[in-house]
Amino acid sequence: MDALCINPSLSTLKLHPKTPPPHSSHLRFRPPHHPFNLSVSVSAATVQDPQSESDPPQFSTYDQDETYGEVKTIIGSRALDSGTGMEYLIEWEDDHSPTWVPANLIAADVIAEYENPWWTAAKKADDRALKELIDSGDGRDVDAVDADGRTALLFVAGLGSESCVRILLEAGADVMHRDNGGGLTALHMAAGYVRPGVAKLLVEFGADPEAGDDRGRTPLDLAREVLNATPKGNPVQFAKRLGLESVIKILEGAIFEYAEVEEIMEKRGKGNNLEFLVKWKDGGDNKWINAPLIAEDLIKDFEAGLEYAVAECVVGRRDGEEGKSEYLVKWTDIEEATWEPEENVDPELIKEFESSGREGAGVGSSTTPLSVNETG
Repeated sequence: MDALCINPSLSTLKLHPKTPPPHSSHLRFRPPHHPFNLSVSVSAATVQDPQSESDPPQFSTYDQDETYGEVKTIIGSRALDSGTGMEYLIEWEDDHSPTWVPANLIAADVIAEYENPWWTAAKKADDRALKELIDSGDGRDVDAVDADGRTALLFVAGLGSESCVRILLEAGADVMHRDNGGGLTALHMAAGYVRPGVAKLLVEFGADPEAGDDRGRTPLDLAREVLNATPKGNPVQFAKRLGLESVIKILEGAIFEYAEVEEIMEKRGKGNNLEFLVKWKDGGDNKWINAPLIAEDLIKDFEAGLEYAVAECVVGRRDGEEGKSEYLVKWTDIEEATWEPEENVDPELIKEFESSGREGAGVGSSTTPLSVNETG
């Protein structure tokens, strides 16, 4: 995985699981600096009638005022809101209710027995094992984090496993989770590690292609960085460049899918590298966009030398050459009305004019192509 060598925070991604520790027959807490004591503090949301055998168990939060018995097992996990660590729901050998305890107060082998199967499955992109663990109902948080704040979704996205990504997302994994090593999302991982199929899937599940990392780089920025750093003309790198171009196309398509172009300003490049500088109707900054992402009719108008202006209404009609209709268009930004061929006029304005039966009936506005030689 050399795709992200230009990004220190990604190049340190560890994809090989550590060897699990030997099975411990005596689960235990790591002792703190003083004798470990816990005090029951029952969450209001989980208070139930203790006399009812059918009620779910009460959950407590740890304190250091009451002594607990030996740990029986972990029956649940949850990531801290900050993504900086984990808590585990402990079931005790005595009659204390299950208790949420921070990871740093639990012995490593206790956590390892619970967590190793999960991280091994994630780092090997083992979709069957992930599915079995999720379906086991063991109270596991699918957004569990490692020491660097990375979730299983970030690992499988970097590894390119579409099946694992889908399993995790359908189980409710946070598609926009950021790690603590640079604010990277799963989409950054897919972009940097050249995983177009995963990138497409993440976008379909709501991943934001414009979300920046801690340096402000979007997944699209990262993919372009890696492409620029990948040598051209090297047969070994050819497939990688094709994959990166595919990722870039997917991300550009997601970003500009609903953006409306007001006008094409310039063009550059040729062939697969043909781009157009576009002006957006919403007033956003002009951007260079790849030709396949722009409507063909806009490109044809630009190539034909047509400019665009905002039409206020149609005020007249006449028969032009070869009996084709022409319409007298009043513009919002041009003083004089001009005669335009039917194909250059918004059909809605024509419809308003003809349905009214009188001149000047159109009251809407539309951006309509205007030939350069007519505005001369």
